[in-house]
Amino acid sequence: MNTSGPRVYPLDSEDVSLAMVGGKGRSLAALAAAGLPVPRGFLLSTDAYRDFVQANELHVSILEIVATLRQGDVASAELASKRIGLLFADASPPPQMRAIVAAAYAALGKGDPAVAVRSSATAEDLPGSSFAGQHDSFLNVRGDAALLAAIQSCWASLWTARAIGYRNQMKIDPEGLAMAVIVQLMVPAEVSGILFTANPATGDRSEVVINASFGLGEAIVGGEVTPDTYILDRVSLKPKQTIIGAKQAMIVSGPEQGTNIQTVPEAKRNQSSLGDALLTDLGALSLMVEEHFDDVPQDIEWAAADECCWLLQSRPITNLPLAPLQD
Repeated sequence: MNTSGPRVYPLDSEDVSLAMVGGKGRSLAALAAAGLPVPRGFLLSTDAYRDFVQANELHVSILEIVATLRQGDVASAELASKRIGLLFADASPPPQMRAIVAAAYAALGKGDPAVAVRSSATAEDLPGSSFAGQHDSFLNVRGDAALLAAIQSCWASLWTARAIGYRNQMKIDPEGLAMAVIVQLMVPAEVSGILFTANPATGDRSEVVINASFGLGEAIVGGEVTPDTYILDRVSLKPKQTIIGAKQAMIVSGPEQGTNIQTVPEAKRNQSSLGDALLTDLGALSLMVEEHFDDVPQDIEWAAADECCWLLQSRPITNLPLAPLQD
């Protein structure tokens, strides 16, 4: 196995870099180390990915497949992704890696606690290239075998057709790419969503925009639901505008593994998913996150349970319009 660095880092590690834990992992580690509310977990480093690829002799085959791509050809990207996915599916993590992951998972709690397993690539969540939605995440994962399978699927998602196409568009060399993985305790989210510390439509830095819906936030991220939208004044954190979305469905944790889609009762659809207290808490928390990242406007994924807010991800807002001129 590669011996260049640790394979597992605590989620609140202060000294992890982009190369070690990817963009998403580095961001979450910074927030957790600062004492902000991030669910407990651990980071599986990019060296673990390299160990897996090396142990199964995949690197040369992956680059050969990627080299066959035709620029802008969606069908060729799909075929390349499928071929690489089969390579990962047929491979196995080395025994030492299995032991390391099992030990880190056991430290999160007894009885196979439910975790979220999220990809964190070295070329994502950067100011010029967010890669939002390009790689895979898995929710409500329980048990050692399911956890390893989810990690392996996250590694394989470095080579989805979407990610391959986006990297070609951004002219990112595939040679040195690697994938880290974030493993976190699941938040039993009653409400979740996305928050922007500047208005992503207008560029107005005086507004905080929150999208919220019932259940897990993947319904909003995946465009499966029309969420509630709240535009807050950045100073007072009071709503300037509230738009109640349809919220016909919500994603919830399944009884054993994974997630299910449930219909939201009709009487609940017209209700605001967030009360004033949670709106204020989210707004205040988001400004702390932005300040921590040198006042760069942030795109934040969050969840709320038992009136407490949790941070699941934060990245710079990409393609933010210029702020409108003030009177």
